[in-house]
Amino acid sequence: MAILCNEISYQNFGRCICLENGVIRLIATLDVGPRIIYFGTRGNGNILFEDVRRDFCELTKGYGTWYAYGGHRLWSAPEVMPETYYPDNSKVEWDYSGGVLTLTPKATPFGKQFILSVKMSEGNSVQIRNEIRNISEEPAVFAPWSVTGLAGGGTEFVPLSTEQTGFLANRTIALWSYTDIKDSRFTLTDSYATLRHDTEASKSFKVGFNVTEGYAVYCAGNQIFRLTFGGYDGSVQYPDFACNFETFTNKHFLECELLGALCAYQPGESAVIEETWEIRETDLMPEQVIASLIKER
Repeated sequence: MAILCNEISYQNFGRCICLENGVIRLIATLDVGPRIIYFGTRGNGNILFEDVRRDFCELTKGYGTWYAYGGHRLWSAPEVMPETYYPDNSKVEWDYSGGVLTLTPKATPFGKQFILSVKMSEGNSVQIRNEIRNISEEPAVFAPWSVTGLAGGGTEFVPLSTEQTGFLANRTIALWSYTDIKDSRFTLTDSYATLRHDTEASKSFKVGFNVTEGYAVYCAGNQIFRLTFGGYDGSVQYPDFACNFETFTNKHFLECELLGALCAYQPGESAVIEETWEIRETDLMPEQVIASLIKER
C-alpha cells in the first residue's frame, strides 16, 4: 500500500498531519510543537503518551506556559530555564516531498531553529531526524536532546555494555537528586536495566546510561516499540556525566531520551540525532517480552 499523508484533526491537539501505510500510523501536531503525538499499528492503541488534559506543564517567566503535550519532542541540553521550556505553542510549517515529512516550527528567541523530519517505510518502521540549527551569529554550546514520551502501563528494557574492558570501566550510570535507587519500578543488573511505569507512583524517577548497543525496547498492551539509535561515541562529550541515553518516569508516562554531542556549534551548523522506530503486535504480556529480551543477553 502507498504511504498516505493527510491533514486531520486529532483529539484536542487541533490540526495534525497523518502518515499511514496500512500497517502503521503516525500523527504529528501542526497547531503546536511539533510533537509526534501518535504511533501505533493499525487497529491498535497509541504507544505514545497523550497529555489531553495538559497535566504536565511549566510556567516560563516572561514567555508563558510550556506544555509537554505528550509524544515525541526535540529539546536542547543542558536543561535550563527559560530556554529549555520556551513554549512551542505556535503553528508549525510542514512539507511532504520525496517521501519525507518535514516539520518546522518558528525559530526560538535563543538563536536555534528546530527541524523534525519523518520518513515512513512500507512496513512497521519510521526514520526520524531531529535537527537543531544554530541560526545565531555566535557559536552556541549545546547538545541535541530527543525525548519520546510513552503511554502508561508498560515496561522498558535497556541493554547495558558487556564489553570486556579489563582495568577500565565499561558502564556509566547517572542519577538525579530525586532518584531513589531502591525504587521498585527499577531493576539494575550487570547487563541490562528495566523500568516499569506505574500510574500509582508518587515520585518521579530518572537514570542515565552509556548505551553502547544503540537500542531500547518498550512493551505496553499488545505492542512492542523498539527505538534504535547511533551507538555510544567515546570520543565526544555528552551531557549528564557522559550518558547518551536517559529514561524518566512519573505517574503519567515513561520517557526514552537520546543525547547527542555537547559542543560548540558554529553559526549555520546543525546538531542532529537520527533514530528509527519499529512497532509490532504481540500476543505476549509485557513481562514475557522483557523475559525473552533478558534471555537473549
